[in-house]
Amino acid sequence: MSPPDTHPSRTDATLRVIRLRRAQRALDGLFRSLPLGRRVRTGIFMAFKTVLSALAAYAIGSALHTEQAFWAAISAVAVTQPHFGDTRGAGRDRCLGTVFGGIAGLLGLSIGGSGDMLSFGLALGLVTLACWTANAGPAARIGGITTAIVLLVPSQGPRWEVPLYRLGEVILGTLCALVIGWLVSRLEEHADRKQETEAS
Repeated sequence: MSPPDTHPSRTDATLRVIRLRRAQRALDGLFRSLPLGRRVRTGIFMAFKTVLSALAAYAIGSALHTEQAFWAAISAVAVTQPHFGDTRGAGRDRCLGTVFGGIAGLLGLSIGGSGDMLSFGLALGLVTLACWTANAGPAARIGGITTAIVLLVPSQGPRWEVPLYRLGEVILGTLCALVIGWLVSRLEEHADRKQETEAS
């Protein structure tokens, strides 16, 4: 007797993807149908998190004299999401994408050098495939951006500096977004509990 198949069939995987997309559309619709006051309140908390994490990331990056501290601020803005769990996932994807993109960019530099379109195309294809293979599809976009920066933006100094500095700045921005996102989510939960108590 053969062992049962533990791998889902392609049909099951396709159905799951379809269901996930429908669920995402339904959640987006639910959020858009919230009353104006609730949307404004959520927007205020989101703005608070975004501003605090971007300012903290830029200030720390500048104090540490990183190459381009604005990348830490950009990462903090990109990672910050309305819900802490989403921020954590976005941070993971951003860090993975940056690592994969940096590696692919370095491989592209060793093959054809900065600005070479063939090595850029190969590196971009490689980073996209690597992210999807590692079950981190959303990281592919960030990986592609990092690959483009490493291969297409002129820089001075050793080849490894650009991806290494970029990774450090991305990690700094992600950490700021995670810490501040967690703190503000506690504040938001407290406000929700207070509102529920007043309503009951």
